[in-house]
Amino acid sequence: MLNRTDLRGRVPSPAQLRALLPRAEMDVDAVLHQVRPVVDAVRERGVEAVLEYAERFDRVRPERVRVPAAELAKALDELDPAVREALEESITRARAVHADQRRQDVTTQVVEGGTVTERWVPVRRVGLYAPGGLAVYPSSVVMNVVPAQTAGVESLVLCSPPQADFGGLPHPTILAAAALLGVEEVWAVGGAQAVALLAYGGTDTDGAELEPVDLVTGPGNIYLTAAKRMLRGLIGIDSEAGPTEIAILADDTADPAHVAADLVSQAEHDTLAASVLVTTSERLADEVDEHLTKRVAATKHSERVEEALRGAQSGTVLVSTLDDGLTVVDAYAAEHLEIQTANAREVAARVRNAGAVFVGPYAPVSLGDYCAGSNHVLPTGGFARHSSGLSVQSFLRGIHVVDYSEQALREIADKVVALATAEDLPAHGEAVTARLRGDDA
Repeated sequence: MLNRTDLRGRVPSPAQLRALLPRAEMDVDAVLHQVRPVVDAVRERGVEAVLEYAERFDRVRPERVRVPAAELAKALDELDPAVREALEESITRARAVHADQRRQDVTTQVVEGGTVTERWVPVRRVGLYAPGGLAVYPSSVVMNVVPAQTAGVESLVLCSPPQADFGGLPHPTILAAAALLGVEEVWAVGGAQAVALLAYGGTDTDGAELEPVDLVTGPGNIYLTAAKRMLRGLIGIDSEAGPTEIAILADDTADPAHVAADLVSQAEHDTLAASVLVTTSERLADEVDEHLTKRVAATKHSERVEEALRGAQSGTVLVSTLDDGLTVVDAYAAEHLEIQTANAREVAARVRNAGAVFVGPYAPVSLGDYCAGSNHVLPTGGFARHSSGLSVQSFLRGIHVVDYSEQALREIADKVVALATAEDLPAHGEAVTARLRGDDA
């Protein structure tokens, strides 16, 4: 069922692998011309433009952008108890993991009388995005809010698209998740217009201020991603998220039923979702295809799943050895990487490039999506070669605080002057000597 690439007996270079391996195509530049008028309209006309785009794209015009507090409370009261319990456990585990990520201020004494302190200061106001397209993602609310709160972000606003089925409000499960986490400000706005409103701010239909933010995080479609790219600089962004992806590195010890189930689970996100198997075992590849045929036919979103699995972004890559397999998955740099091999922990320890690594037969990606405690907002499209997933650090900025005494400055003054002179910036040196003029320096 999956397309096959046979790399047995050869290991292409990293550059060749990047061109050769299955990957979803996402040309953000190609939609910038469609997104620019949306961003410009929101900058110029604010909420009126946002509501017009809601009518056009979401088929509903909310009464206001900000969701009333009573609706958040109502959504939580009406939430299925089993879903509430699951969300509470997800929050508890995520908070435990993210609490250990918080960096502490560090002071280094460079010389006597001279210190440099690195302070970690949270971004003041953050906009968090929860998608509302093919599926509803209360788990994304958890994954965005928990690290921001742990970092100490002072002001949070959650955006999620208005839903025609719910009177122009975001999906009630999204609202309930926000209420569980103590998020009081939720905006019913989606897509590129959400990013624009977060960047520029505005005035709601009832006259209330919609304050702009400093940073926007959270995944979305290509139009939201294009708006992030366009507005980066005015706001900070976490990443440019592309279609979701899973890679599985497996040998002949892997259970083909487990591998097939995991490939399908990722493919049900989106027709562009990527499901890639890298294996040393042709027998496993054949058996996985057999299981996929049965499982795809039986799954709820079978048409979507089948399109994703048959797409150019998905496939099986055959390799001669696990070493070759590691070379392939490092070149691919998957958002989610499962290791289903003998000695899986040892193999996982050798991985360099992945958003998150799932070790062995009992750590499927679905666990990380919801209740492992890890964060599921991860780099896609090969970005794991140079970028990390969302964490507490995403919401912190390091500020160096330099504190030198007169004597400590005096001892280094000649070297500052020498370097300033070498760079033909004499005023830099004079800024030092002016403080020491009349002394022995």
